[in-house]
Amino acid sequence: MSSVLSDLCRHPIVQAPMAGGASCPQLAAAVCEAGALGYLAAGYKTADGMYQEIKQLRGLTSRPFGVNLFMPQPDTADAAAVDVYRSQLAGEATWYETQLGDPDSGRDDGYDAKLAILLDDPVPVVSFTFGCPTRDVLDSFARVGTVTVVTVTTPEEAQAAQWAGADAVCVQGIEAGGHQGTHRDNPEADGAGIGLLSLVAQVRETVQIPLVATGGLMRGAQIAAVLAAGADAAQLGTAFLVTPESGAHALHKQAMTNPLFLRTELTRAFSGRPARGLVNRFMREHGPYAPAAYPEVHHLTSGLRKAAAKAGDAQGMALWAGQGHRLARELPAGQLVEVLAAELAEAQGSLAAGSQGGAA
Repeated sequence: MSSVLSDLCRHPIVQAPMAGGASCPQLAAAVCEAGALGYLAAGYKTADGMYQEIKQLRGLTSRPFGVNLFMPQPDTADAAAVDVYRSQLAGEATWYETQLGDPDSGRDDGYDAKLAILLDDPVPVVSFTFGCPTRDVLDSFARVGTVTVVTVTTPEEAQAAQWAGADAVCVQGIEAGGHQGTHRDNPEADGAGIGLLSLVAQVRETVQIPLVATGGLMRGAQIAAVLAAGADAAQLGTAFLVTPESGAHALHKQAMTNPLFLRTELTRAFSGRPARGLVNRFMREHGPYAPAAYPEVHHLTSGLRKAAAKAGDAQGMALWAGQGHRLARELPAGQLVEVLAAELAEAQGSLAAGSQGGAA
């Protein structure tokens, strides 16, 4: 690991910030206490909600942790397309006996207020998704001693993050569960993302700052592979989603290994932005017609997703999952870190032995 990351955690393992409740203080604390880097997800929370979780996490661990922010989004949605999608979802609202949300409920996710809190009362790491902050913002975090990480999905985005002054990039492959962290949402590029190993190699040759690799990673041997490809650490989301400490809904956890859910796909059905989840009824019926409109579609479907969860209907929920979901292990988060670290050490030992044998 680079010194930037090794100062934060003993193992080159990062628990991904999963917005929507999974990345709660209990999960982050357990991961940190086991020697990895835990994260809180500030996305979809109020600034005060984020602050309260930070306070709670500080009460559970004294180790370094991270907080992830969503970047404000440009207003590029076609209002007419959003209205058409609203009409299409009317039957869902009737079925779940709830109201569709207001698509114009805000697009900045409280970004400025969250920045103010994190600069006034700094945390060890802040990462950014859906874009790259300005140099002024990144410089402000540098002055208060916070390490900054920008999620990227292409070498060009990584280069922009380095130019802006980020300390590291989180390189997200197409295999990743949840939202693709692209800096610009281009519908013409849907499904054209780069696989993680190829992307890590390309980004490694493009920038000089540390890389955290993420996307479909579930085993220590996979972590060894991305480290060998040029990453400094590996970030796992789906692997931690099923742990007892995770705040994910029980149905979401069960779905990871439920044979009813055979595969994942990228969809705009739930949020208007490409996100990878288990294919269910809602995704099949509405995915082909969902417009490129984030966060409008997210606001529109928020009540539907909550009502489906309350009704115990996984077919109406956003079941975010990476391509490796069938490899999920229901271990306590701290034990999972230990198992991953042991698997990583074994894989690296095998690689070293193999190279020595080849040299002989």
